[in-house]
Amino acid sequence: MSMFKDIPVDVGVIYEGERIRRKDMHVELGGPDIKEKFELARVRKPEEIEDEKVTIIGPDIKDMKENGSYPFGILVEVAGEKLEQELEGVIERRIHAYCNFIEGLMHLNQRYDIWLRLSKKSFQKGLNSFELIGKVLFRLFKSELPIIEKMQITFITDAGKVKALYDEALQIYDARDAKARGLKDEEVDKFYGCILCQSFAPTHVCVITPQRYSNCGAISWFDGRAAASIDPKGPVFTIEKGELIDPVKGEFSGVNEVVKKKSLGEVTRVWLYTAFGYPHTSCGCFEGVAFYIPEVDGFGIMHRGFKDIAVNGLPFSTVADSTAGGRQIDGFHGISIEYMRSPKFLSADGGWSRVVWLPKEVKERVKNFIPKELVDKIATEEEAKTIDELKTFLKDHAHPVVERWKEEAVAVEEAAPAEEREEAPAMPVITASTLPIAAGGFKIILKDAKIYAKRVIIRQEKSEKTEKR
Repeated sequence: MSMFKDIPVDVGVIYEGERIRRKDMHVELGGPDIKEKFELARVRKPEEIEDEKVTIIGPDIKDMKENGSYPFGILVEVAGEKLEQELEGVIERRIHAYCNFIEGLMHLNQRYDIWLRLSKKSFQKGLNSFELIGKVLFRLFKSELPIIEKMQITFITDAGKVKALYDEALQIYDARDAKARGLKDEEVDKFYGCILCQSFAPTHVCVITPQRYSNCGAISWFDGRAAASIDPKGPVFTIEKGELIDPVKGEFSGVNEVVKKKSLGEVTRVWLYTAFGYPHTSCGCFEGVAFYIPEVDGFGIMHRGFKDIAVNGLPFSTVADSTAGGRQIDGFHGISIEYMRSPKFLSADGGWSRVVWLPKEVKERVKNFIPKELVDKIATEEEAKTIDELKTFLKDHAHPVVERWKEEAVAVEEAAPAEEREEAPAMPVITASTLPIAAGGFKIILKDAKIYAKRVIIRQEKSEKTEKR
């Protein structure tokens, strides 16, 4: 682009989706190894902004150790006659898109989960200062969002300052999310869509409703409305709901039409309130993943910051790979933390009464939105680290899914003659289009898998009290 002649690397949409591997990176900002990182947009009064001013607090890129990882914060402050506070989340999400326009700069995720890498090649070309990144962002923001009249950016790499502003940013995100609660999907005639992440997942279309936040957790229904109004041809757009096809699963004719068009025909149906059938697609920027655990007929949830192994033996990276890329995979569902606070959260699957395990950190964040009678019945990594431990915990705490086990066992017993209950012809007992397995340090992915069992034995489990008697 001609407007970037003074920038030492190329700038353009062709670099969206560029992945920078560790061996090719010069420096890493934020990311999974750094606790405090954030990006925050604030609308200010014109007199509070010094237009196109870049402030760097902490070491600049050229002063950083090669291959190092650093705490990182981006504060974008904007002013304009037509700018409203409601647009802050929209502006924040554009940081992701515009950073990825820069050759050799990778930006992933959002809000308090940001992860940036600068390539060795681009650093050697001269992209060695946040001043240059700031210049690119000023020009892209103002050219695509002309309602921004004045803008200044602060890049923070000083650990102490990042931590102080990180805590403030979390409070701002929470307050912003709280404003969006209360409105119901049934009360509006429009939803909103977002394709900001199609550079990483070409078939992914995020459907944003009052009760279903974007997967990344950065765009509410109100944010979508604001973004579509100021930039109708942009990556966030209006979706007419159309006919309500299935109120339980959350299927709308208008959503199906738009998703089919925006995914170029790859995705033709979406059920908004379930992880099965035609679940909502995911890119890779989701805050967490709900994953089905067939051994207990319930869902586990894992967030991006969870460093341990989930109760099913898989790390976050493997579970995330099972749902990313704009695919519809039964039982794997990319979600935002805010969606977990919604009455529509997996409502077709039983909602919170079907959730059996989640990290303690997430449980504490959403505790007030879990039905009180279920809070102590849902295990965390402290109560269950294996499936066997989870089964014991669920039985001991009378979790609702335990009743499902009994119902299913009775149904199977009644469905077959007595002489056939113990042994039957081999039949597929597990099917999956993609089934990840982790073992011995390797990840094995079975495509279009069908697992057959020659023998299915059903035994009634006796309680410890019964056995003692």
